[in-house]
Amino acid sequence: MSTPGLKAIVEGALFAAGGPLTLEQLQELFAEGERPERGALVAAIETLAADYVGRGIEIAAVAGGWRVQVRALVAPWVGRLWDERPARYSRALLETLALIAYRQPITRGEIEDIRGVAVTTAIIKTLTEREWIRIVGHRDCPGRPALFATTRKFLDYFGLRSLNDLPPLAEIRDPAFVADALDLELRDSPRSEPELTATPR
Repeated sequence: MSTPGLKAIVEGALFAAGGPLTLEQLQELFAEGERPERGALVAAIETLAADYVGRGIEIAAVAGGWRVQVRALVAPWVGRLWDERPARYSRALLETLALIAYRQPITRGEIEDIRGVAVTTAIIKTLTEREWIRIVGHRDCPGRPALFATTRKFLDYFGLRSLNDLPPLAEIRDPAFVADALDLELRDSPRSEPELTATPR
């Protein structure tokens, strides 16, 4: 049996991974003396991305590496493969997440001061269980309140490579942007349900 090319191996790995893969993880697919250089892997990924132009899937670069996902353009049709109603996020949850993303590290009390309303335990629990936020320390003040920040999984979910890729604050204050965000669907691994949500505009 002939040995497959590097591009074919990378494509198969990205398709089967169920999440983003880093260059290090791709290198570990090969025996120690046969591991390709990082540049060769990047070139293979870029070639695959070019191959997928105009197709229903694409290769996206996110904080956790690279992944194969459904292109946003066809997501409304692909989403009909699943009968169950997707979970929706409330405006309060999205506002809390946005404040953590843009002002991290931030305490629950500081979020409440900005929003003018209490942040429910359910919101913090949901964001923590989704592994979108985590405690990164405690404010040096009475009570030592927890400081929250976003995680790599947050970046991966929203198709971001780093916090620098977040849309401008003026853009997310646009009511149309919030309306779109409220329609975000929960996403599972690409092996079961492909990534269906567009990268934030």
